[in-house]
Amino acid sequence: MILGIDVSTYLEQQRLTHQVYRKDGKIIDPFEIFKSQGVTHIRTRIWNNPHNEKGEDYLGGTCDLDNFINLYRHLKKYDFKYLVDFHYSDFWTDPSKQFMPKAWKDLTFEELLDAVYLFTRDSLKRIKDEGVDVTHVQIGNEITHGMLWPHGELRYKEERRPSFRKLSALLKSGINGVKEVYPNAEIIIHLEQSYDQACYDEFIYELRENGVQFDIMGSSYYPFWHHGFDEYFANQDMIKNKYHLKTMTCEVGYPFTLKDYHLKNDDKAKHLVINEDNLKDFIHYLPSPISKAGQASFMKEFLALARKHGLDAVYYWEPLWVPGEGICWASEDAQKYQNLKVKDSRNEWANQCMFDYDGEANPILDEYK
Repeated sequence: MILGIDVSTYLEQQRLTHQVYRKDGKIIDPFEIFKSQGVTHIRTRIWNNPHNEKGEDYLGGTCDLDNFINLYRHLKKYDFKYLVDFHYSDFWTDPSKQFMPKAWKDLTFEELLDAVYLFTRDSLKRIKDEGVDVTHVQIGNEITHGMLWPHGELRYKEERRPSFRKLSALLKSGINGVKEVYPNAEIIIHLEQSYDQACYDEFIYELRENGVQFDIMGSSYYPFWHHGFDEYFANQDMIKNKYHLKTMTCEVGYPFTLKDYHLKNDDKAKHLVINEDNLKDFIHYLPSPISKAGQASFMKEFLALARKHGLDAVYYWEPLWVPGEGICWASEDAQKYQNLKVKDSRNEWANQCMFDYDGEANPILDEYK
């Protein structure tokens, strides 16, 4: 089973805070530890143009192609392999937002198909020129409701959703771009709602009906949103047994505290994604206590089940994204791009790192092996 990490924000973290990581009080190189414990792959997202009209960064890692190349150069000595995660947007994508890149917003559907193909092909050509060992490419990120809205949006609750035809055409354009440059790279389709067998069953069936050729069904698994181990792994078993696809956990994470963090310029505590106030309102499942020991226990059990059920890969999402001055998930202009007016801008995911707010390793680091 492949063990990987998504550290797409790492270079921005270092640029803004020069973050130091410690274990038992001693300064460490976290990548040396990851490598020694069997991590072989890095997953890195690519956004089209995460900058405003003045060229200022959208933050959240500002994950353009340059960030990917620079991260590869920074980590080259560790000899990792890579999973390229194309979002096909200028910023974050997930089931609630799949915004068209600014440069593509006025394209016709036929023009958009060409743009997806060319962006995928040309990005991967530059990556290949660097000598990157790309073994997997993800076409879209958490595309449960489609991507590149409105063209590739899936109309939810429809019987036999006809919009799969357009989504499938977009996916095939991206896949064609991959195969021209990395013909042996495995193609991943990535959804969330990872407890919902009916959702995955419909999705895979429709993509196959529309001629989409892919190798791996990827999923996100955050148990507080995506229910229990039994439901998650039953879905993975269905995918393998019914469709004979490989299965991959593209993202997994678990909190180690519900307490917020404070920065020097904070005027008040602001909410983390998982916090004391919202825990009772929408959390579906907590397999372990929310504590440092509980985070480690969750990961130990999850990896054991992943091996038992034959998952082909597991990636921990942003284990190094420690909070700090200037570290945030979105600039003001990035929020405008996504039509968000009241969202807090700072790092809401900080309590799910493998390191605490001071950069000290949590026990989960020893279990990720």
